[in-house]
Amino acid sequence: MQETIRIIGIDPGLRRTGWGIIDTLGNSLRFVASGTVTSDGDMDLASRLCQLHDGLADVVHSYRPDEAAVEQTFVNKDAVATLKLGQARGIAMLVPARAGLPVSEYAPNAVKKAVIGVGHGEKQQIHMMLKILMPKAEFKGNDAADALAIAICHAHNRGGNRMRMAAVLAAG
Repeated sequence: MQETIRIIGIDPGLRRTGWGIIDTLGNSLRFVASGTVTSDGDMDLASRLCQLHDGLADVVHSYRPDEAAVEQTFVNKDAVATLKLGQARGIAMLVPARAGLPVSEYAPNAVKKAVIGVGHGEKQQIHMMLKILMPKAEFKGNDAADALAIAICHAHNRGGNRMRMAAVLAAG
């Protein structure tokens, strides 16, 4: 008998970190919740990272997911912005890991391919497919929508991830 797995998808950002939670049972997906954790741009970096940490920790504590998925960041031309995003991404990975959850990472193109069928697409296409895949899904803004897409990507790939991890452990 299959069990329901609750997945949190996290779209890291220093200003806004999106989160989306789904339940999956076999091939069935069910929307649970989504939202955004924000940090105050007038505060110092350490305080902003604390805000993201505390907000995500509250979400993980409230919804009790079984697994987490975080979007990988890409390097852009602004090294300082990339470094700050990397620090926010560290928080996005740390919070579920500290809660004892396995954390998987997915490239943006893999997320788009899992949701809209191709690795390149517009935000509107993702929003439309989210509504088709989960008609009851509610999300305010791109960050929450992206986080739901990350959770869906993980739902589609999690079996393969478990098999790869088992093979690595067996070989080790």
